[in-house]
Amino acid sequence: MLVLTVGSAAYLISGLSVPSFKRLALRWGLTDRPSEKKAHARPTPYLGGLAIVLGTVVPVLVVLREADQRIVAILLAGGVITLLGLIDDIRPLRAVTRLTAEAVAASGVVLSGVHVTLFGGWPDLALTVLWIVVMTNSFNLLDNMDGALGAIATVTAGFLSAAAFVSGHAALGLLLAGLACACLGYLPHNWAPARIFMGDSGSLFIGFVLTCSAVLLVTGHGLDTAVAGLLLPTFVAGVDTGVVLLSRIRAGRSPMMGGTDHVSHRLRRTGMPTRAVAALLGAVAALAGALWLATVLRLVSPFAGALIAGGATALLVGRLQGVHVYVPIEHLKAPPRIRERRR
Repeated sequence: MLVLTVGSAAYLISGLSVPSFKRLALRWGLTDRPSEKKAHARPTPYLGGLAIVLGTVVPVLVVLREADQRIVAILLAGGVITLLGLIDDIRPLRAVTRLTAEAVAASGVVLSGVHVTLFGGWPDLALTVLWIVVMTNSFNLLDNMDGALGAIATVTAGFLSAAAFVSGHAALGLLLAGLACACLGYLPHNWAPARIFMGDSGSLFIGFVLTCSAVLLVTGHGLDTAVAGLLLPTFVAGVDTGVVLLSRIRAGRSPMMGGTDHVSHRLRRTGMPTRAVAALLGAVAALAGALWLATVLRLVSPFAGALIAGGATALLVGRLQGVHVYVPIEHLKAPPRIRERRR
């Protein structure tokens, strides 16, 4: 009943508050405008992520009168990350400023006891902070197509919630159940054609909470469990980051630049409709989440889970390089008349 109550409240708060945040974004002029580095074709308001944050946090705070200090740390740091994303939505921040703030927030969570336990001492803490920062931004970059991150986050949070309850982390399970239902309440507003975007305030919050939750579930476990537990809940985000970094390096482009070269864009280039792309990415995230849940239930060994996660990541990163997304440099430099002939 508690899970049902939190989930229902999260769904309703998120879904019903989206229109208010949309009006606020339009009033403040907070719209994501089309450009050559973006896939959408019309200006779209982006404060939808605040509805997700509100839907996730409010029911959990009402229900959890007393919580583990690690859950409190995730919630507090998640609030900092949301504020950081909101500031970035209003006035874009320098990359070093964003990364520094994210590292500080991640450090607060790590010092509360959420970290991998592989080597002992400070290397575990540093590795965990790095992983949280990288994967938080990886989820942030998944918000590049209508419905994509909403679908991925809904199923990922749902399976992580189940894994948390099975592992005895009831408070974490409630938090993740709230996040899953909040994302589900937001999703109809973002399904193609999207009427609102999350913005960084929502996508960074989602990535941070999911990544920290995954780390908490493997705290105190060995290498094979840690690898499976870190890679499977973040599988789609990890593959996307790997695909983008490798392709940009091979093409001689800056890894830090934006562009329409993510997995979702590559799938669109194969002829898949936008809704089908979002559904497929959600299905892949669901398979990865189900495998992690099976590992937690000891239906699959941690070593097998880690092997499947690592192998599938490497395979997909390699195969998706075959989808061409870049205009050849010599084509861009060609005179207008030649460029028109080639087109």
